Amino acid sequence: RVIVHLDLDCFYAQVEMIRNPELRDKPLGVQQKNIVVTCNYEARKRGVKKLMSVRDAKEKVPQLILVNGEDLTPYREMSYKVTELLGEFCPLVERLGFDENFVDITEMVEKRLNQLQQSGCSRVCVSGHVYNNQAINLQDATHVRLVIGSQIAEELREAIYTRLGLTGCAGVASNKLLSKLISGTFKPNQQTVLLPESCQDLIRSLEHIQKVPGIGYKTAKRLETLGVRNVCDLQAFPSAVLEKELGVSNAQRIQKLSYGEDDSPVTPSGPPQSFSDEDSFKKCSSEVEVKEKIEELLHNLLDRIDKDGRQPHTVRLTIRQFSSTDKWFNRESRQCPIPPHLIQKFGKESSNIISPLVDILMKLFRKMIDVDLPFHLTLLSVCFSNLKDVPSSKKGSIGFYLKQMSPPSGSGKRVREVEDVSHGEGSTSWNQSCNRTGTTKTRKLSEEKKSNTKKAGIPHFPFHLFPADIDQEVFRELPEDIKKEILSEKT
Repeated sequence: RVIVHLDLDCFYAQVEMIRNPELRDKPLGVQQKNIVVTCNYEARKRGVKKLMSVRDAKEKVPQLILVNGEDLTPYREMSYKVTELLGEFCPLVERLGFDENFVDITEMVEKRLNQLQQSGCSRVCVSGHVYNNQAINLQDATHVRLVIGSQIAEELREAIYTRLGLTGCAGVASNKLLSKLISGTFKPNQQTVLLPESCQDLIRSLEHIQKVPGIGYKTAKRLETLGVRNVCDLQAFPSAVLEKELGVSNAQRIQKLSYGEDDSPVTPSGPPQSFSDEDSFKKCSSEVEVKEKIEELLHNLLDRIDKDGRQPHTVRLTIRQFSSTDKWFNRESRQCPIPPHLIQKFGKESSNIISPLVDILMKLFRKMIDVDLPFHLTLLSVCFSNLKDVPSSKKGSIGFYLKQMSPPSGSGKRVREVEDVSHGEGSTSWNQSCNRTGTTKTRKLSEEKKSNTKKAGIPHFPFHLFPADIDQEVFRELPEDIKKEILSEKT
């Protein structure tokens, strides 16, 4: 395979410079809370670093211009434009965060190779750097494919710059792991190709085991307790002991990664699988504050979900409690299904669902935190997932013609058969909630409906089970056999 990893340079800062060209060639930082989350290369030249505190950055460079980057909308929109553009060249594009993409260009390389062979041309030139300055052997088919891959990578970078005004680095290698590791070798706005013979040099140059993509913080900590701190340690570690500690599949996976082996495919990302937003802060220690911050997060999230058009079916709350030893990784989450009556309101009555969603999220919060005791949070995150298309009846199906129109309010045509009891308890089954019996008034009305359906010639059917989306006036006009078929399908 030939895989390209594209990593955009100081992405947030570049987006801000495109939005305001006057910021070009000036030291620029993008601020979130009291942190400079990224900065342009002009600021980096003068000593500003990513994740530096605003106070330290200003002390370092008094003329540093700071732009508020807490609204991620412009970055998100530009990120999707990049992925969309890459998709015009090749269908196999996988997003990795806002500023990174994998592209599997294997088929493109094969086509170019065939064209070269048919034209009788045997000379190809590499674009960009070759890791370790390794000599290219044009008699080696793998070398030739990677060289052609470097030419395509340059074309992709050129297209991103010409069309969107963004620069970025690229790594060209035989798998996702290696292409990601190699892409940042020369920065900014440069690219590097990795030939197979230099793979082990690259892998062994990594200072710490956590520098290997695919080995996370917690796994790295467990490996450290076993005396494994770098790639060489991991390669030499007995497989049997590792499997006992981490499980067979996980042990085999990370040991393969330590040798630069990665079979994972480039999976086209498609639309996002979830929508999430988070807020970090120095201290949040009251339920009132938690509720306010959750409401703020929901406003932004519901706007994004409305634009997407799909409906989420699961909501998750993540918190991070203060810890002097585990500053960044001390997170805990709880999730639950969203009640069906709320799901239907996404995209239609979003302003009306904030309050019940806050109630659900506060119940999840109380499952993690004993509010009767003091607590100290430094982060809250809300995530909507399990996204599904809005169900719709297509014209041509009988369901389309039977769709019930919403009657005017107060007409008495619609009856609330079930008491609304699903309010987001994580362990509650929404089905159980919806099967509770309603009030006496509801039962009386359903008796009246039953007698009406008998008069109209409709087969006996309990009103509380009658499909709510069927217009009964249209239903009465249908032949008896079709009525029976519809009712049997609905039950």
